[in-house]
Amino acid sequence: MDLNYFLRGGLWLTGAHIIISMSSFLLAIVFANLLPKEIFGNYRYVLSVTSILAMASLPGMNTAITQAIAKGQAASVRPALRAKIRWGLLGGLASLLLASYYYFNENRTLAMAFLIAALFLPINNAFELYTSVLHGKKKFDVSAKYSTVCHTVSTLFLVTTVVLSNNLAMILLSYFIPWTVLRLIFFNITINKHLTDEAFDSRTLSYGKHLTLMTVITTAATYLDRILIFHYLGTVQVAIYSVAIAFPEQIKAMLKIVGTLVLPKFSQRKKEEVKKSVRIHSWKLGVAILMAIFLYLVGAPYIFDLFFPNYTDSVFYSQLFALSLITGVAILPNAALQSQMAQKELYLCNTLTSLLQIILLFTLIRTFGLTGAIAARVIGRFFNMFYMFVLVKQM
Repeated sequence: MDLNYFLRGGLWLTGAHIIISMSSFLLAIVFANLLPKEIFGNYRYVLSVTSILAMASLPGMNTAITQAIAKGQAASVRPALRAKIRWGLLGGLASLLLASYYYFNENRTLAMAFLIAALFLPINNAFELYTSVLHGKKKFDVSAKYSTVCHTVSTLFLVTTVVLSNNLAMILLSYFIPWTVLRLIFFNITINKHLTDEAFDSRTLSYGKHLTLMTVITTAATYLDRILIFHYLGTVQVAIYSVAIAFPEQIKAMLKIVGTLVLPKFSQRKKEEVKKSVRIHSWKLGVAILMAIFLYLVGAPYIFDLFFPNYTDSVFYSQLFALSLITGVAILPNAALQSQMAQKELYLCNTLTSLLQIILLFTLIRTFGLTGAIAARVIGRFFNMFYMFVLVKQM
């Protein structure tokens, strides 16, 4: 293991994540204490739906570009951007159709919300491609700085808007505008400063589309919970559920740093070396995660009493969901499979895991409410973890 590489890159990414987590924590406090649960529930519902629609902008292309840049194939970036915008128009169209549906059903609030989303969906995620370029170049310090600026500015916009208004349309504009503008700025800076080589691999765009296709069902399964809770249990329950999973999801997001660091390394190594590295370091990562789970289980009631007094009924659900954090070790076998372009294996794992979770969500939410939603997510993640390790062993 290249300790200098992991410490240097990890410190930058960890520092950025700490700032991002603090911004998210501040935002969660403001939303939970100043917004009515109905408005907060609608906000989370809209973002969940638009996150699924954003799959049209080929998010898998980001991983493909990271690998292409690591191999010196920078000429793939601009074609990838055009493809992301072109396909992203489909997501915008779908959001526009949803806006029309809610308008004709006399729900003006959600109609306006999805109209706003339709304007930003084609371009908002496309310019995020700059992060893939920086990660491929191992410019983790630059990526961390840009990410910190994006989250901080976006948080300030959202907090200011929520303090001044409970209008859902204004809140969504405060979410989309800063992200889109800043990503555009940082994309142009990155392209001008860090792209020098012009090699091109025609497989990159195809691989990016494959990665996206194999995560469509996964993304649907990830955000389907809030959509089903919205339709079966109502907006207030969406708010309770969103607050419950927020802290564990922030902890899990920290683990993505590991995946970000190892993917360029794995992409440059032979298959047997990658498999050995996964075996060795999964145990170490697992022990660290278990310690985090224990601390959260003990501290959760105090955290909610102090910062989210209106959501103390979320504590049990949050503790239950935190048990799934141990499955974060799957970030290593997942990065290994991506680095070796194991398309068939990734398709199989993501599809089976997501189908299982979708079935569980439909079944358990209607029967057990929020407890069923949490159980479905936890079971799906454990299945995914075990299957990932099996696939790496057979790779």
